[in-house]
Amino acid sequence: MYDQLRFDYLSCAGHPHLQTPNFDRVAARGVRFTQAYVQSPVCGASRMSFYTGRYASSHGAQWNGFPLRVGEQTLGDHLRGLGMDCWLIGKTHMKADEEGMRRLGLSADSLIGARQSECGFDAWVRDDGLWAEGPDGQYDAKRSPYNEYLKSCGYPSENPWAHFANAGIDDEGNMASGWMLANADKPANIPEQDSETPWLTRKAIEFMDQAGDSWCAHVSYIKPHWPYIVPAPYHDMYGPEHVPEAVRDEVERDNAHPVFGAYMNNKIAQAFQQDEARKKVIPAYMGLIKQCDDQLGVLLDYLDETGKAEDTMIVLTSDHGDYLGDHWLGEKDLFHEPSVKVPMIVMDPRASADATRGSTCDALVESIDLAATFVESAGGDIPDHIIEGRSLLPWLRGESPVWRDYVISEYDYSVTPVAVKLGLEPRDARLFMVFDGRYKLMHAEGGFRPMLFDLQEDPEEFHDLAKRPGHEEPIARLYEYLASWGRRLSQRVTRSENDIRSMRGRSLRKGILPFLVDGSEVPEELTSFYRGKAKHDYRET
Repeated sequence: MYDQLRFDYLSCAGHPHLQTPNFDRVAARGVRFTQAYVQSPVCGASRMSFYTGRYASSHGAQWNGFPLRVGEQTLGDHLRGLGMDCWLIGKTHMKADEEGMRRLGLSADSLIGARQSECGFDAWVRDDGLWAEGPDGQYDAKRSPYNEYLKSCGYPSENPWAHFANAGIDDEGNMASGWMLANADKPANIPEQDSETPWLTRKAIEFMDQAGDSWCAHVSYIKPHWPYIVPAPYHDMYGPEHVPEAVRDEVERDNAHPVFGAYMNNKIAQAFQQDEARKKVIPAYMGLIKQCDDQLGVLLDYLDETGKAEDTMIVLTSDHGDYLGDHWLGEKDLFHEPSVKVPMIVMDPRASADATRGSTCDALVESIDLAATFVESAGGDIPDHIIEGRSLLPWLRGESPVWRDYVISEYDYSVTPVAVKLGLEPRDARLFMVFDGRYKLMHAEGGFRPMLFDLQEDPEEFHDLAKRPGHEEPIARLYEYLASWGRRLSQRVTRSENDIRSMRGRSLRKGILPFLVDGSEVPEELTSFYRGKAKHDYRET
């Protein structure tokens, strides 16, 4: 998983300048899914959906720092039950449900408590990758293994992540922090081999060197997520001439949806509306991706050289995209394609997938499908009363399964300044996307109108058709999809369909026989315990 990697910033997806031969190498061995969508366009909520196989409103951890409740089953729980270890190498962006753990008496240093604290994973190395520091202290108070590595290398700082790995040097010899977009064209003040991406690659190889026969490794890179700064030689591989025109139009600002309008006016958007900022940021973003691709090549070479490639499934994806100035926006948050659509490449080494190698699949895929795919790949039956995604293995085998008609994404922006600006109560600051492959509807709680785009006629998503009458049919149809999804059975996770079938009639066979008139209504064996001569007559004493 590569944090904040756009679906279209790969050469196999058609990028005109950025060459990613190692992403392409995996795509040539597997299937590239061209319509893969995350369940929420923000780091934490999206990752919790990947890990649980459940929609954001099902698992409840809908924003960064919202704890995943104790007891929520994750990949680790499902795969360990099938004899497969499940390890974290890198970022999760999850927060433990400390209150729930206290309530149940779970200690974080116990095996169960540690797994609850790490989203169900066993942690080979966890580093969430944002080691910011300000007047009130550090953004993340946890220990950073990457920072510890840098300090062991002799970098003269208590926070070399901030002072070296994510900062350059200006013409006067001053530190040029990557937090300022104006510094994105400078090389990070660190040798490339010491930067975050190669460091995590080495950790992944360390893990695989000692791993047993059956394992799942979540190798989770922090890059190309901001700060947008990259070490040499990647800092100047691309320049302003490789920066595309922003995909935006003045019509988007005309009578804009209130939520969209508020996001277009926030400080992130205002930064990316400046062409000079884009001309510095996007080459750095491309350099970060190029470095990720090179390090992917290191991993692939390792797998090939050790023979592990013959029995290792490889999945490449991201937790969300990056607007980079498209639609007058920066970062992620809303449901335009650059934000909510992600790369998804799956390489299954088994012979059953030979027929589809090097192909693309246009089916509507959700990030929660990976959990189901991994469970089936490990030889298990998918617990579809818990995991809400669907296995992708039929597509890899060249089959044409009965599939979904639409995808869903959700966004809870209740903690953001936008919610405050719009005067919304936290419960009303929620957005929903439903997309059927042509029409995309955004529903906003709080009494707002919807947004609607026709991606067949308007693939750039400029024209919000809900601004004017005349599109009632697709709006009504997509709302019915949303209503159907909203009626899904999402919380009955302690009993499967088969459990319930086996429970039917069980109480009858254990003597619970209410409302019988004379007993002839049921098989005689069910009433045999209650028939026969009385054991004793106590009526007259």
